[in-house]
Amino acid sequence: MGNGDSKLHFRKAVIQLTTKTQPVEATDDAFWDQFWADTSTTVQDVFALVPAAEIRAVREESPSNLATLCYKAVEKLVQGADSGCPSERQRQIVLNCTRLLTRILPYIFEDADWRGFFWSTVPGAGRARDEGDDDDGSRPLAESLLLAVADLLFCPDFTIQSHHKTSPDGAEDMQSIDSCEYIWEAGVGFAQSPQLNYTHDLNRTELLKLLLTCFSEAMYLPPSTDNLCLNPWVTFFCSTDNRHALPLFTSLLNVVCAYDPVGYGIPYNHLMFSDPREVLVEQAVQILIVALEHGAWPARPSADFSSSTSGMEDHEVHSQNRPVGPDNLFVNYLSRIHRDEDFSFILKGVARLLTNPLIQTYLPNSTKKIQFHQELLVLFWKLCDFNKKFLFFVLKSSDVLDVLVPILFYLNDARADQSRVGLMHIGVFILLLLSGERNFGVRLNKPYTVRVPMDIPVFTGTHADLLIVIFHKIITGGHQRLQPLFDCLLTVIVNVSPYLKSLSMVAANKLLHLLEAFSTNWFLFSSSQNHHLVFFLLEVFNNIIQYQFDGNCSLVYTIIRKRNVFHQLANLSSDPDSIQKALQKKKKKQKTTSAGISRTNSQETVSMEGSRPAIPAEPGTLKASLVAMPAIDKLTEKAQVSEDGTMVCLQQNTHSPQTTTDQHRHTPQPTHTPQPHTAGDQHTHSPQSAADTSAIAAPSDTESNSGRDNEEVSQVEAELTRSRLSSVSSSATYWNPTPDWVVSWKSKLPLQTIMRLLQVLVPQVEKICIDKGLTDESEILRFLHHGTLVGLLPVPHPILIRKYQANAGTAMWFRTYMWGVIYLRNVDPPIWYDTDVRLFEIQRV
Repeated sequence: MGNGDSKLHFRKAVIQLTTKTQPVEATDDAFWDQFWADTSTTVQDVFALVPAAEIRAVREESPSNLATLCYKAVEKLVQGADSGCPSERQRQIVLNCTRLLTRILPYIFEDADWRGFFWSTVPGAGRARDEGDDDDGSRPLAESLLLAVADLLFCPDFTIQSHHKTSPDGAEDMQSIDSCEYIWEAGVGFAQSPQLNYTHDLNRTELLKLLLTCFSEAMYLPPSTDNLCLNPWVTFFCSTDNRHALPLFTSLLNVVCAYDPVGYGIPYNHLMFSDPREVLVEQAVQILIVALEHGAWPARPSADFSSSTSGMEDHEVHSQNRPVGPDNLFVNYLSRIHRDEDFSFILKGVARLLTNPLIQTYLPNSTKKIQFHQELLVLFWKLCDFNKKFLFFVLKSSDVLDVLVPILFYLNDARADQSRVGLMHIGVFILLLLSGERNFGVRLNKPYTVRVPMDIPVFTGTHADLLIVIFHKIITGGHQRLQPLFDCLLTVIVNVSPYLKSLSMVAANKLLHLLEAFSTNWFLFSSSQNHHLVFFLLEVFNNIIQYQFDGNCSLVYTIIRKRNVFHQLANLSSDPDSIQKALQKKKKKQKTTSAGISRTNSQETVSMEGSRPAIPAEPGTLKASLVAMPAIDKLTEKAQVSEDGTMVCLQQNTHSPQTTTDQHRHTPQPTHTPQPHTAGDQHTHSPQSAADTSAIAAPSDTESNSGRDNEEVSQVEAELTRSRLSSVSSSATYWNPTPDWVVSWKSKLPLQTIMRLLQVLVPQVEKICIDKGLTDESEILRFLHHGTLVGLLPVPHPILIRKYQANAGTAMWFRTYMWGVIYLRNVDPPIWYDTDVRLFEIQRV
């Protein structure tokens, strides 16, 4: 009954605030205390009892009352932080003010005229202990609020367990507390694991929710790479003004990485008991990724942030790490972590949480499945981007595969769901970043044995095979909004291709299938950019042939079997009549596709056990819009691998893949050195005109027959062309291919290596098939496995790696994606729902 009365009194106070036409004096404590002193409302109650329309009405009609309400609420938080909240009543006042500010702040931010309010100095709003400061100890309201929240996050018996009592009234002196001794969880730089206290976790969560709301001013500014300004709330909170910056950063990171959703593994325990730690972890990871946003501030000397936390370096940031400004201590601390045991703790924690939704049990839905994997992916991205030592640690062992497999799972699972296009992008960005390092390609050669349920063909092979099969599935079975990712997907494969020792027959067929679809005339002529996809794939084949020939007999066999694709590319017609015929064919294909073609690929029905196909979003699902992703030439810079294995950045930075194969002077040796097998290199008749033997032309037993291949290629071509044209048709310019344009890139197609391989091997394979009467591909594969080509191929080209490079475009993409995820994930309470967000649009699928 009492709780109902408190809600009624609270509601009456809100109504009074909205109906009073005269300003209420700040000294009228009897009126203002109605909002926090005698109530026990939950955050959900506050959102229900303070409607959006009434907040806006006060903002427009009684602005001084709204200003006083904010000032008084912050004042109560400051008083609570100063006193240490020794009584239960004071803690309740702090929580009520926290909830009220969480409700009101978004409506302050949505009005441009109000955004400066919290950064103005309110007379008398300063802390009593700051008397030495200028302006009689006063601070901007935002600074007072942020410092109070930081103090409250290390408040004994409220958010941390008290170690000792020092003052006469029984509360610890807040100013004497060394918060580094009260880090919330063991992990980086802290060895003790404090006893779990659910009440403390709930209080921390409410304060972090308010902190995240403070940071969310970024949502109310339109996206612009020209105005990628720093968030003033984040800048101040992560500055030296916040004496708790280090222990808070460490607490957030450790709480996230130490969290184990499965716990003791009791089936269905998550249905019987609530887990306040899970909610805390979600808020912690969201605060981390927002606080770690790295703006383009000028480089200045770093301050010395020495501390008792042993996991951080006390000297300048290591030269291999990204330069950071002095203001964001969170970025600075993250870049300084350097101990292997800390890296191991972080990597194991992130991998455990990313893998959690993939866990399969005999009892359906018996284990808790976390929902914050998108935030985890952003955190992992920032870890790798800001701390190169961490990136190298991740790649120096096969542990990187513990992150790779869940990322591939998410990519495959989200490919048909337009509401999760941002998830597709962040997953591919991470793989692009990793693929810029040689060790990533090397790690992919580890056999794939852990069977994660995915609707992909069953295969026996490596993690490289898994990556290629899933990329193929994304390109051929995803929705059309994924088209901008095709260049990124193929760039990842190009980057790792020089190190792939043995592709499976399934993966080899998938690569050739993509080339077949991308290299038809009508697809090549559909867009000014489509031919780049062919260049990427040819570079993949050249890298493998030149550097990993010995172990890749399946790919060589598939190239021989599909050799007509390469000959058609070499003989591509560029006269006006041929171009027009191809475009006419394209229109017919589109009509046929729109009429509906059922895909009949029997292989796709043989999938991983327990798998389920990707499903589109439920009708009505909300999604946040994203700014356009920069083109691949803006996303990457070229680096050449020199003979000693180091990378040398090239001056030119071009979208086009490598277009020559034998004109570079810097040529590292291939990892395998093929020798001539027979004198067959003198056999110069065209492989294209040779009579196909049954074994060469026969389909692999791991791939569909050629008729089905052709039908699937046609379907894929139609889908790809439709998706590529959808973006072109929306622009003002109309694409019209010309003979000169075709010749300009056709002359650069890197076909020499493949053509030489076909010239040498096709006659040999034909001869052995005729001599031995072979009809079984296994014999041919054995023959190719022992065959060699050194001295017969062009000089090996240098390995070119396209490394991810940060720029304003990707920074703005990350900002819109990150805040879009946070907006959609915070639904209880719906902090930003129905406010005038400008950073992105909320749409219903």
